[in-house]
Amino acid sequence: MDEGLRQDERVALARLHALLELLPTALDQRLAPFGVTAFEYALLEALHDADGGRLRLTALASRTNATLPRLSRVVSALERKGLVQRVPCEADGRATNAVLTLAGQAALRTARPAYADAVRSMVLDGLGEGGAATLADVALAILRRLDPDRRLAVTAACEADGVCAADPVPTTAATPA
Repeated sequence: MDEGLRQDERVALARLHALLELLPTALDQRLAPFGVTAFEYALLEALHDADGGRLRLTALASRTNATLPRLSRVVSALERKGLVQRVPCEADGRATNAVLTLAGQAALRTARPAYADAVRSMVLDGLGEGGAATLADVALAILRRLDPDRRLAVTAACEADGVCAADPVPTTAATPA
């Protein structure tokens, strides 16, 4: 029996596809005056939140949902801008850390209000009261299907973001820096 998706399922998926296509570009446009893309902003923010402003590239990839090749290209671009520096990992000479520079801290601080405003105006404000938590729950349910081994920090370390406080599924620690 060849049953396709129901109409409501097709509509839901079409809307999800559209969201995934349009949101990154819209965020990039809002951040363009600050010289960073939305993905670069996410990298800077992840480094800012890490101990000492540094993370192994593998941990940074996990926290930003990136492949290592994509992450490497973007870190190289951020290095050229002077926002990030690559340094050998002191704990493991085979690994490389990305370190947030003072210029990177300043860029993040400058772009942060515009990013927050963009996310709120384009996404969160339209969800109504409790909408952010609902969106987080729906996204996590999908991500857990896509990342059952919890390789990505967003599915592995819910206690860090507070979203999964009542989650009955045990969580694991995020990839250490």
